[in-house]
Amino acid sequence: MEAWTLDKQTSDKVSFISFIIPAFAEAYKMDVQAAYRYLKKYGGLDFLQEHWWALHTDNVLYALDDIYTICNQNGGQR
Repeated sequence: MEAWTLDKQTSDKVSFISFIIPAFAEAYKMDVQAAYRYLKKYGGLDFLQEHWWALHTDNVLYALDDIYTICNQNGGQR
Protein backbone atom coordinates (compact mmCIF):
# COMPACT_ATOMS: atom_id res chain seq x y z
CA MET A 1 0.00 0.00 0.00
CA GLU A 2 1.42 3.35 -1.02
CA ALA A 3 1.42 6.13 1.57
CA TRP A 4 0.36 9.63 0.63
CA THR A 5 1.13 12.93 2.24
CA LEU A 6 -0.42 16.36 2.23
CA ASP A 7 1.47 19.30 0.87
CA LYS A 8 2.53 21.92 3.43
CA GLN A 9 -0.24 24.40 2.60
CA THR A 10 -2.99 21.78 2.86
CA SER A 11 -1.52 20.48 6.10
CA ASP A 12 -1.40 24.03 7.54
CA LYS A 13 -5.00 24.66 6.44
CA VAL A 14 -6.24 21.46 8.07
CA SER A 15 -4.32 22.28 11.25
CA PHE A 16 -5.76 25.79 11.45
CA ILE A 17 -9.34 24.71 10.82
CA SER A 18 -8.93 21.88 13.35
CA PHE A 19 -7.76 24.47 15.87
CA ILE A 20 -10.26 27.25 15.15
CA ILE A 21 -13.50 25.20 15.34
CA PRO A 22 -12.93 24.15 18.98
CA ALA A 23 -11.75 27.70 19.77
CA PHE A 24 -14.99 29.05 18.26
CA ALA A 25 -16.97 26.54 20.30
CA GLU A 26 -15.28 27.61 23.52
CA ALA A 27 -15.59 31.33 22.78
CA TYR A 28 -19.31 31.08 22.03
CA LYS A 29 -20.17 28.46 24.70
CA MET A 30 -21.04 25.58 22.35
CA ASP A 31 -19.86 22.03 22.08
CA VAL A 32 -17.60 21.34 19.11
CA GLN A 33 -20.26 19.53 17.08
CA ALA A 34 -22.75 22.38 17.55
CA ALA A 35 -20.06 24.87 16.53
CA TYR A 36 -19.30 22.87 13.38
CA ARG A 37 -23.00 22.71 12.43
CA TYR A 38 -23.41 26.45 13.13
CA LEU A 39 -20.36 27.34 11.03
CA LYS A 40 -21.51 25.09 8.20
CA LYS A 41 -25.08 26.41 8.23
CA TYR A 42 -24.17 30.10 8.33
CA GLY A 43 -21.19 30.23 5.98
CA GLY A 44 -18.41 30.21 8.53
CA LEU A 45 -16.79 27.07 7.11
CA ASP A 46 -16.86 28.48 3.58
CA PHE A 47 -15.27 31.66 4.91
CA LEU A 48 -12.61 29.60 6.69
CA GLN A 49 -11.89 27.58 3.56
CA GLU A 50 -11.46 30.73 1.49
CA HIS A 51 -9.69 33.01 3.97
CA TRP A 52 -7.83 30.67 6.33
CA TRP A 53 -4.45 32.06 5.30
CA ALA A 54 -5.27 35.61 6.40
CA LEU A 55 -7.19 34.45 9.48
CA HIS A 56 -4.37 32.28 10.76
CA THR A 57 -1.96 35.23 10.78
CA ASP A 58 -4.34 37.34 12.87
CA ASN A 59 -4.88 37.31 16.62
CA VAL A 60 -7.22 34.42 17.38
CA LEU A 61 -9.76 36.76 19.00
CA TYR A 62 -9.98 38.84 15.83
CA ALA A 63 -10.24 35.72 13.68
CA LEU A 64 -13.08 34.39 15.85
CA ASP A 65 -14.85 37.74 15.66
CA ASP A 66 -14.50 37.81 11.86
CA ILE A 67 -15.96 34.30 11.58
CA TYR A 68 -18.81 35.19 13.92
CA THR A 69 -19.55 38.34 11.91
CA ILE A 70 -19.82 36.35 8.68
CA CYS A 71 -22.18 33.87 10.32
CA ASN A 72 -24.24 36.67 11.81
CA GLN A 73 -24.53 38.36 8.41
CA ASN A 74 -25.81 35.06 7.03
CA GLY A 75 -28.56 34.73 9.66
CA GLY A 76 -26.69 33.14 12.55
CA GLN A 77 -27.73 34.33 15.98
CA ARG A 78 -25.84 33.49 19.13
